[in-house]
Amino acid sequence: MSEDAVVAPWYRQPWFWFLTIAPGATIIYGIFFIIVASNMEDSMVSDDYSKEGVGINLEIARDQAAYDLGIVAEVQAEARDISLTLSSDDGPKDEDYLIFNLYHPTLADRDQTIQLSSEGDGYYSGTLLKEVEGRWYYNLRGPSNKWRLNGQIRLPLEDSLVLRPEKPAKG
Repeated sequence: MSEDAVVAPWYRQPWFWFLTIAPGATIIYGIFFIIVASNMEDSMVSDDYSKEGVGINLEIARDQAAYDLGIVAEVQAEARDISLTLSSDDGPKDEDYLIFNLYHPTLADRDQTIQLSSEGDGYYSGTLLKEVEGRWYYNLRGPSNKWRLNGQIRLPLEDSLVLRPEKPAKG
């Protein structure tokens, strides 16, 4: 190597950029993900697991009660109007009202709670807050909250849908 050779400044050296690009990208990605993580709500995390465990057993007991009573609901929906016929092994099931919850699978702000008024002889009706489409989770229960029917539903309904309790798993 001769002494007359011109050496390029450090920022024009290819090895410098080759060796610094990976650590630089890692630092940028790390900062980006720290910002995202600090701005996101971790709504799925619970700090009281024991209460949730007891709650799961209560849910199973309510499912078992619906199964033991033989509760069956036939749902019809047209636009925002919902009508429901509720019966059990003993005949039409008359409650003062029913609570019908619709839960969106991913967006909690779209969830709806509808109070279905009794029309007599096991017939109930109510109105959705807004029209819904797609797959939803439902939860139907009486005012005493001693039984419940739950599952998935695809709205809008083309025909009537029969909701039946499944044999609950042991908790």
